[in-house]
Amino acid sequence: MASTSDIRKGLCIKYNHDIYKVIEFLHVKPGKGGAFAQIELRDIRDGTKLNERFRATESVERVILDEAQCTYLYADGDTHIFMHGETFEQISISAEMVGEPAAYLQDSMSVTLMSHEGEPISVSLPEQVSLTVVEADAVVKGQTASSSFKPAIVDNGLRVMVPPHIEAGTRIVVKTEDSTYVERAKD
Repeated sequence: MASTSDIRKGLCIKYNHDIYKVIEFLHVKPGKGGAFAQIELRDIRDGTKLNERFRATESVERVILDEAQCTYLYADGDTHIFMHGETFEQISISAEMVGEPAAYLQDSMSVTLMSHEGEPISVSLPEQVSLTVVEADAVVKGQTASSSFKPAIVDNGLRVMVPPHIEAGTRIVVKTEDSTYVERAKD
């Protein structure tokens, strides 16, 4: 058990018989009344969000997740197959559980698989991945390089806003969290 003052962003808790990850946390001490914590939670299994308010005197059940390094092998319909880094066992995870970041999965990519009591719960991809620009719009004359970005399509089919100097065939680094351009890839 943990008190609401121990709750931090990224912590996993059990609430209403489900496991949630703390997305946002705000401790509020109003001028009148008792202090409370305003917490935004995301269900680890299905991704639904929940906003809850806990009094400062309440406690929540903290959940410890097991983390294991796995290697992405391939996709089989609506299932992604991973190999455990130590036991070499193959683990099947639904595309729904992986979520939107599944578009960034690449062969032999190292990911972190989180599980609770032996049941896989979520997959964390690396923060950044290298992708190849397949198609990029032409540069509009008169725009400055510091303030303008143009749309480009990368090899996984996603649309990313890139600086004007990026052309088709260029390798770039993209954040997996929000699909933003970081830099030109060094490889």
